[in-house]
Amino acid sequence: MRAVAVREDIRDLILDAADRLLARYGFKKMTMDDLASEVGIAKGTIYLHFSSKEEVALYRIDRVIARLYEELRKAAGSGEKPDVRLRAMLITRVMFRFDSVQHYAENFDEQLATIRPALQARREKYFEEEAQIFAKILQEGRQQKAFSFRDAHYTAHSLIVATNALLPSNLKAGEIKNRQAVEERISQVSLILVNGLSVKN
Repeated sequence: MRAVAVREDIRDLILDAADRLLARYGFKKMTMDDLASEVGIAKGTIYLHFSSKEEVALYRIDRVIARLYEELRKAAGSGEKPDVRLRAMLITRVMFRFDSVQHYAENFDEQLATIRPALQARREKYFEEEAQIFAKILQEGRQQKAFSFRDAHYTAHSLIVATNALLPSNLKAGEIKNRQAVEERISQVSLILVNGLSVKN
């Protein structure tokens, strides 16, 4: 169903349409004409906001990550004990990304192949922002004598590196189809990582 475009939310409407088209056709078959038709606007209007379909795909990922930051901050501020919050955050950083791509698992690899070079530069920024969010809960846990570590920022980056293998971009197509298996793996990995930081250990 076509959305009625208004200036304030046109970028989101385009990204929403791209999400639907990626699931329907895949990255290679999706065109800027398809996007314009799906949103209900002229193709030239899309080019006022995005220079190419590759840029649309990258900004779609940026939007997913911005929403992930919100979820991580929500988990960090939940009021649970630091170890419970940290585990929830580790699970969220993997499963939120997983859920954002699962509906087009068949063509996820082809999309990544096209945008991977540009995505690599963005990933460093994503991970740094996540590390800052994780560092705050680590510092709070150390103040409460729940965690023991030397440097919060370094430890936060280590947690990110330790869980990156379970991100969708590092999974095989068959693994992306199996949500339960991925959730079980990140749950186990998060338990090992948090136990390793625990003062009682």
